[in-house]
Amino acid sequence: MGLRINDTAPDFTAETTQGQIHFHDWIGDGWGVLFSHPKNFTPVCTTELGTMAGLEGEFAKRNVKIIGISVDPVESHGQWKQDIQTATGYAVEYPLIGDKNLEVAKLYDMLPAEAGSSSEGRTPADNATVRSVYVIGPDKKIKLILTYPMTTGRNFDEILRAIDSIQLTAKHKVATPANWKNGDDVIITAAVSDEEANEKFGSFERVLPYLRKTRQPSA
Repeated sequence: MGLRINDTAPDFTAETTQGQIHFHDWIGDGWGVLFSHPKNFTPVCTTELGTMAGLEGEFAKRNVKIIGISVDPVESHGQWKQDIQTATGYAVEYPLIGDKNLEVAKLYDMLPAEAGSSSEGRTPADNATVRSVYVIGPDKKIKLILTYPMTTGRNFDEILRAIDSIQLTAKHKVATPANWKNGDDVIITAAVSDEEANEKFGSFERVLPYLRKTRQPSA
């Protein structure tokens, strides 16, 4: 059975471009984003890794660490990092996991058990399902899973937007509507009575019997 939202993110020990890590310990008391790649030296992934490098400060503002994983050995990540900087102008400073034995890809159900135990001889198409993003909270629970096809570059601005929503709604009894952006009005959850809503938020708009909107609460 595959991973679901609110499942505990599987823990693992792995070699990275910054040495060995124990995943849960690496996340610590903050948030983490694990994003996966089917193989080194693939064009779409090259642009994605550079984009993440350019946004690392935005993730840090939200107390979010970022870590990449590729179904290739750590030894080849160094040359790929040079290519990424050439292509995008950004240096990858965050860690990249080497998953040459496919252990993490299988642990996160991105590859089937019968995929073998080595990245050698495997093509990007063989690993096409290793294209997922996992947002993980301080409680080590999975808060968001996004999976993309190989030909569609990921929108990391959307991932930041989703993290803003997840962090806001974890702190306040609100939800965010479609296309919400930080600063927009929010939805008051059904668990909040009208009386409590007035106390918490000052005022609200009743759009429908089950839909109440109010200003975004301050942090």
